[in-house]
Amino acid sequence: MGGGGDFTVTLTKKEVVEAMLPMQEHWLPLSNLDLLLPPVDVSVFFCYKNPHDQSVNGRHGFSFGSMVGALKIAMSQALVSYYAFSGEVVSNSAGEPELLCNNRGVDFMEAHADVRLENLNLYNPDVSIEGKLVPKKENGVLSVQVTELKCSGVVVACTFDHRIADAYSANMFLVSWAEMAQSKPLSVTPSFLRSLLNTRRPGSYDPSFDDMYVPISALPPSKAPQPSADPLMSRLYYVTAEQLSLLQMLATSKSSSCKRTKLESLSAFLWKMVAKSADLDDDNKKICKMGIVVDGRRRLSSGDEDKAAAMANYFGNVLSVPFGEKIIDELKEKPLSWVGDAVHEYLEGAVTREHFLGLIDWVEAHRPEPAVAKIYCSGSNDGPAFVVSSGQRFPVSKVNFGWGRPALGSYHFPWGGEAGYVMPMPSPVRDGDWVVYVHLLKDQIDLIETEAAHVFRPLTPEYLKLA
Repeated sequence: MGGGGDFTVTLTKKEVVEAMLPMQEHWLPLSNLDLLLPPVDVSVFFCYKNPHDQSVNGRHGFSFGSMVGALKIAMSQALVSYYAFSGEVVSNSAGEPELLCNNRGVDFMEAHADVRLENLNLYNPDVSIEGKLVPKKENGVLSVQVTELKCSGVVVACTFDHRIADAYSANMFLVSWAEMAQSKPLSVTPSFLRSLLNTRRPGSYDPSFDDMYVPISALPPSKAPQPSADPLMSRLYYVTAEQLSLLQMLATSKSSSCKRTKLESLSAFLWKMVAKSADLDDDNKKICKMGIVVDGRRRLSSGDEDKAAAMANYFGNVLSVPFGEKIIDELKEKPLSWVGDAVHEYLEGAVTREHFLGLIDWVEAHRPEPAVAKIYCSGSNDGPAFVVSSGQRFPVSKVNFGWGRPALGSYHFPWGGEAGYVMPMPSPVRDGDWVVYVHLLKDQIDLIETEAAHVFRPLTPEYLKLA
């Protein structure tokens, strides 16, 4: 599975794309839930087969120049509604980040890569995607890179500031950008109404939030990585619908009143695998933590139809990262159904309106001191840790700019934390299958590929019907 990463990318043009309509410069405060995000960037990329000899919507013969032109025009149109992506993050007088909506624009790069799409080593994005096909954001909130491949296929990639948008918000923008490119009306108009996430007066929160989140000043100083330390690495796998159904069956205990979800089941399976990969000796007395990212939009609506409609369009972060911790020996020895119950149990407390209102109040009580999810800073010193984030709403098929659906779309998030990160997304080629982005330690990946190769299969051109 080597190769496919040994190629050169040449940057051919760089410009700034602004919203097509002038706007009044103004400040947009970050919500309390935005303030829980460290300054990390998230990337997402889409691979398109050679559109030159296709007929799409009655149109023939796309040139790279005409495609880039269409993307830029559509971007300038979409930024009128999604003006947050055209601004820049600055510090206010309290030292907190705020968004200056000044239409500084989006850095937009064009590039050429001397590799064919079917030869890209998508299984190993560390060599094929990172630093090559996704842009490094240097200014503003969003950067875009469009790369023409040797086969005339195209990769469209974005990198954005996570403090401004979660994946739900980025997905809204991507679909709107594609709709603009096809001269369609916007199916969603984003809302930046921060009052939807106001604190309560008086505020109150459960003491358990002190175990989930931590002020940055309370963190121990980070240690410099040792040369011999196990490195974090990224991989892309696919998991078949059949394997997901089997895991779901195994993760649901006979005493359970309802089936475990596929996300709970895959997460439970990974929790066992990561625990099993821990070093022997004293490590068996250690604990292994797993968090699952929960979106609060539906939870905050809580049956209120008007608020549900407003939250469905809300642009920003509405996330919580509850986590569970178990002794490594237990995770290794107990059946998958026991682990599935443990996942369900710790998630139950976080999928409520009260949980998110309490989290908003917890942040308010600690401002302006920045804080972060505790598991993001959980490293090897207190046992392995990783986070699972559901990408099941990732609208791969809708990111069609007029030259066909992507052959592959995936998030790419080597997030810089000490914990691992996993994101399952829908497969573009087979209903029910998942494409899974995995960012874990080398030893953990080695164990998964040795003992769970039947579940996690390397993403190949053959599977994507590229070869």
